[in-house]
Amino acid sequence: MGRLTKAHGLKGAIKIELYTDDPDRRFVPGAVFSLQVPHTSAWHGKTLELLELKWFNSHPVAFFKGVTDRTAAESLLKAILLIEHDPAEAPEEEDAWYDHQLIGLAVMRDGAKVGTVARLDHLPAQDLLHVETDAGDVMVPFVKAIVPSVDIAAGTITVTPPPGLFEQLPDDETAP
Repeated sequence: MGRLTKAHGLKGAIKIELYTDDPDRRFVPGAVFSLQVPHTSAWHGKTLELLELKWFNSHPVAFFKGVTDRTAAESLLKAILLIEHDPAEAPEEEDAWYDHQLIGLAVMRDGAKVGTVARLDHLPAQDLLHVETDAGDVMVPFVKAIVPSVDIAAGTITVTPPPGLFEQLPDDETAP
């Protein structure tokens, strides 16, 4: 639903980068969020209950139960807020998926598996898939020209990447 970005003030408030287009529905008092944080974080395996969401200078700022000072707020920075998804609730848009539906899917190129979706970044211009391959992580722009199909039922994402995205191109000795 969002990512915690910056402590706000001294009383535990935290600025949020929203990943939902319906914050009035998702960020209501009493909403409980699971946290995606490193295994070494003191917050690993815990949840946060929203007390209040306010807007300051057009930025959403959240207050959570148990986060009462700036130190606690700073320990949550970069945490991703997740919610339990009702399987009956599907995205209303065509070609729209939830992150958890895409993470773990096999990435296919010309019928062969080239990797697995490890995570997604939601950037201003476009979303970015992080694909784990044998050669390392590859960042793939999540645009129709490069990712023409997603088949949740089959567990696959088909890619048609430009040359050099998944492999090292040979040096061209004839280049000026």
